[in-house]
Amino acid sequence: MLRSLNLSDQSKVILTHVIAPTSADLDIAADRPHTATSDLYRDVETHLVAYQQQLPCPSAIEITSGDPAAEIVRLANIHQADLIVIGSRGLSGIDRILHGSVSSEVLEQAPCSVLVVKQS
Repeated sequence: MLRSLNLSDQSKVILTHVIAPTSADLDIAADRPHTATSDLYRDVETHLVAYQQQLPCPSAIEITSGDPAAEIVRLANIHQADLIVIGSRGLSGIDRILHGSVSSEVLEQAPCSVLVVKQS
């Protein structure tokens, strides 16, 4: 979807992934290495670098952890974003109620326009 926006070479894209904490993260000792998190971080970084190499404009990568919607909005504020492009997991009904909708939260809280892209 990002490629279809016809970005100019003056545009700047921030590719972001938020790693949401799990309840298991609370049980990990602070003085021990977190190999599962490190592996996930490397996998995410590898995917984002692959996307970054396809962009026709300057870009940066931001990988954070925390509440996904709050982190996306925080980064949009920091980078003074004009547009947030976010995917939708396509949850509906009880799944949407139980798991929440990150895209809906971002839509409500964002300081700029939001383009929600449905999975095909």
